[in-house]
Amino acid sequence: MGADASTLDPVLRGAQVDSFVIDSREVQAGEVFFALSQPEYRNNCFNGEFDDSTKYVASALGRGAAAAVVRRDRYDEYESALAPIRDRLIFADDVIVAFQKLAHGVFCEWNGPVVAITGSAGKTTAKELTAHVLSASGRKVLRNIKNYNNGLGLPITVLNLAKDPTYDVAVLEMGMSTPNREIARLCEIARPTVAIELNVLPVHVEHLGTIDAIQQAKAELVEGMKVGGTAVLNADDPRVLAMRDLSRGSVITYGIDNPADVMAKDIKFERFGRTTFTLITPDGESETAFPLNGRHNILNALAAAGAGVAFGMTSAEIASSLGSVKPPEQRGEVLHFAEGFTVVNDTYNSNPDALLSMIKTIVDGGSGAKRKIVVAGEMRELGPDSKSIHFGTGRKIAALGIDKLFGVEGDAGEMIRGAETAGLSAVGFYENSVVAGEKFVEEVAPGDLILVKGSRGVKTERVIERLLEKYKVENN
Repeated sequence: MGADASTLDPVLRGAQVDSFVIDSREVQAGEVFFALSQPEYRNNCFNGEFDDSTKYVASALGRGAAAAVVRRDRYDEYESALAPIRDRLIFADDVIVAFQKLAHGVFCEWNGPVVAITGSAGKTTAKELTAHVLSASGRKVLRNIKNYNNGLGLPITVLNLAKDPTYDVAVLEMGMSTPNREIARLCEIARPTVAIELNVLPVHVEHLGTIDAIQQAKAELVEGMKVGGTAVLNADDPRVLAMRDLSRGSVITYGIDNPADVMAKDIKFERFGRTTFTLITPDGESETAFPLNGRHNILNALAAAGAGVAFGMTSAEIASSLGSVKPPEQRGEVLHFAEGFTVVNDTYNSNPDALLSMIKTIVDGGSGAKRKIVVAGEMRELGPDSKSIHFGTGRKIAALGIDKLFGVEGDAGEMIRGAETAGLSAVGFYENSVVAGEKFVEEVAPGDLILVKGSRGVKTERVIERLLEKYKVENN
């Protein structure tokens, strides 16, 4: 793994270890602890300041860790504490790189197929849908938990193969937020057999500068897949479709508006929690009852269907599997309250396109609602144009037909101002999510259909938590 174990206790050198951790609080007997420090984080594209885990090495070993991987120059600083346990230390120039090399070695030993997914929005939902579809075909599927999609989260997932190599396929979300070839690095850890590209949107433009740079970064997934693999591309996004020229294997396209190999036709939003459409694949057509709402989620389902096609599944098999999925938590989760109102919990993340798409969803599917209300948090990482983007998004929201709009924190105030200038007078603003949670519970009424959406940093899930404290959810 690119680390020096020459000073390690000879007994430990021959030990069989299949479990590895980066959090000293999670250490269990027999595991190897990787002590991360600020230099590794900085060198591996992580923004911010992080704790130096070298100071926890002694306690990790005391809790039963078999050994610890330590950065050489950090040992010098902590030598007084670490010298007595030097024979249980493995030294590396960069502990994160060592961790990634170890994961790559485990992956190569397993040598199974990887479905890798990236995009500016929808990665986690598409990952869950893809894993569900492939599981329905009888395959044992490894997937990232939560959104473990970066240079630490992905190797943590891959290293599960050391403990259990019986997985048939790995479905891995791959993310990026800087121009430092993050996706290319992730592909080097676990080379994709199937590369799914969802969309290219102005997300992380604060760090990448332009949407062209975002497109180039996302394209690293197709460039990084195995020779002879399959690129699954969104035909409704021209920036994604242009990536077909980068494929070193076959291409499967999917879409709603443009001709594609995998399509959805006759889409009907019957109610929240039920969408029907005809799934079209090269194999044929099948009627699909899909328990998620919104055009964006249908596209995510089609991406998963594209993976199913790549693995030889029929349209009937894919349609059946899509009928039994459940919404990931905080991503379009529908909550029906006993008091007669419905809330769509989409608080995990937000960007202008995703916000507008979800609002269109509640407008299209909420014809029976007395009021359609949106609670939208400030959208982060939009760069120096954030205020104008929020203002323009507010103007677009006002034209969609909702009854009331609340903004939460920061530049969401510009979104409210934009909506007002476009004629939506029923608006409000909360300075943070705590205030929003306390005050919004008094706004709801029977017959309301409410969308709560926000970026992670705004924590609009607190609005949901407060609603759940005060009101009772019916069995859905």
